[in-house]
Amino acid sequence: MDHSASFRSRLTQINENNFEDIALEVFKFQAAENAVYARFLDLTGIRPEGIKSVSDIPFLPIRFFKNFEVKSGIWQSEKIFRSSGTTATGYSYHHVRNQDFYLKYAIRNYENIFGALEGTCFVAILPSYTERNDASLAAMADCFINRTRTSGSGFFHNDPARLRHVIDAALVSGQSVMVLGVTFALLDLVQAGFDFTGVRIMETGGMKGRGREIIRDELHKILRGANPLEVCSEYGMTELFSQAYARSGAIFRPGELMRIQVREINDNRANAEPGSTGVLNIIDLANVDTCSFIEAQDLGRLTEGGFEVLGRLDQSDLRGCSLMTL
Repeated sequence: MDHSASFRSRLTQINENNFEDIALEVFKFQAAENAVYARFLDLTGIRPEGIKSVSDIPFLPIRFFKNFEVKSGIWQSEKIFRSSGTTATGYSYHHVRNQDFYLKYAIRNYENIFGALEGTCFVAILPSYTERNDASLAAMADCFINRTRTSGSGFFHNDPARLRHVIDAALVSGQSVMVLGVTFALLDLVQAGFDFTGVRIMETGGMKGRGREIIRDELHKILRGANPLEVCSEYGMTELFSQAYARSGAIFRPGELMRIQVREINDNRANAEPGSTGVLNIIDLANVDTCSFIEAQDLGRLTEGGFEVLGRLDQSDLRGCSLMTL
């Protein structure tokens, strides 16, 4: 029996009432069928049959995606996403069993926050990501662009005049415009005098060594300039198939298959006190074929209706698509 296929069909009916029950079932499945996760549990002395609550589930450190093939069950990879790390920090690899499943929930996560993609002019400015065919961010952006069904949507890089023309044409026709970009590319445009008036900007983080890392509030002020722009943020990574979004602020809303827990910084078995800063542990049921319980090495805290991302753990690798550190 293909248990993951059964889970995937049930995830379409996920809600607040059944999330924990399904998450526990996914944990038991992955503890039995994911050799890497099972070995991790064994080495940490965790007996899966003793886990009775989602809050007790152990989370696999995200670095395991750099050194191991993380799969639940035996199947052929349809695609392998690779992180935008460096040869010095190493790359993470996320094996994809069904890319359409990933893209389906990427669309749902986006549209639950921002509304329908169809009819939107969606512009992606993702240099270094579009130069590869194994970047999950580029695959998601390409899917969004195709879903808009508008002629102006597309990838742009090193052509601000064409970008300005497309934005102006979309605004004249009454279309809303979303500009998705990595931090360094958006800053390059602003510093060159590009005017984003009339658009909504979504930054995904990522300086890639091209400048100092800056806090989100400072970044958003720079991108807005003197304009009343809505500057949004995306929280995503190669090792997760779900995304979280923040609109005009620091509070992220997780995708529908995603939940956030916060643990103590110096004790990976203890949950942090409500409202206090700790390490983000992420449940992502969209990772049903790999591992749905990931320790992200980002610092944050839970808030009413979402969570904040406050930086990175000391000595943890900087990801090319990570959010800005303090």
